[in-house]
Amino acid sequence: MGERALRIGLIGFGAIGRTIADAFRSEPGLVLAGVLGRERTVESIGAELPDGVRATARLSELLSLRPDVIIECAGHQALREYGATVLTSGIDLVVASVGALADAALEAELRAAATGARLLVPAGAIGGLDVLGAAKHAGLERVDYTGRKAPKAWRGTPAEKLVDLDRITEAQVFFEGDARTAALQFPQNANVVAAVALAGAGFERTRVRLVADPNVDANQHAVTAKGMFGEIRIEVTARTLPRNPKTSMLAPYSIVRTLRNLADGISV
Repeated sequence: MGERALRIGLIGFGAIGRTIADAFRSEPGLVLAGVLGRERTVESIGAELPDGVRATARLSELLSLRPDVIIECAGHQALREYGATVLTSGIDLVVASVGALADAALEAELRAAATGARLLVPAGAIGGLDVLGAAKHAGLERVDYTGRKAPKAWRGTPAEKLVDLDRITEAQVFFEGDARTAALQFPQNANVVAAVALAGAGFERTRVRLVADPNVDANQHAVTAKGMFGEIRIEVTARTLPRNPKTSMLAPYSIVRTLRNLADGISV
């Protein structure tokens, strides 16, 4: 099967959505059909879109454009509000807000809705989830994740109450616990945590450390896993999006790769 054009809908047009839309301009076979935004932002979104791409505040209108795939990149609440409807419409859904799946009830709802369509979780900023998933079947005993970011990346999160982000002078661990707690408490920062948990040992068995470090200017992700298969070490240092220091630059391009795999005849 050769390459085929994919019609794509976006839910959200923030830093990730804009980066994805820009990437499509140089990705043959990936066609942006429409963008779902808030009522007050539809006009401004439309002004940024190419001719023929519709901006709307109604999911029903986005679905009427008959996209093959819809990308959610608008946050946890958007996934809760729109995810099940997209899937029951028979349209594949690529999820950027993976951390929302730490809500067991939402995960169950989306799994139940995904009977005629797929919910696709991109690797995001970490990568290596394929080997972690293989280790899960080979005998996975322990998974540890450490996320290290500059203080500005933790602003607007519960870290502000745990660390003086304005005066911190050395790296400080402010959270240690399981992946479910981390993903729910830090929804803007811990999507990688959820992806690692889903690929590997699960939310309860994935141990997480979150670090504020004034000596780094990029997001650092480290995963170690051990089991009967041996040992895995994954480390990524990722520059952040200019529009959002909480988000690694690799995150939107991981979504582009997911779509590329759907469109191409060879998927790697």
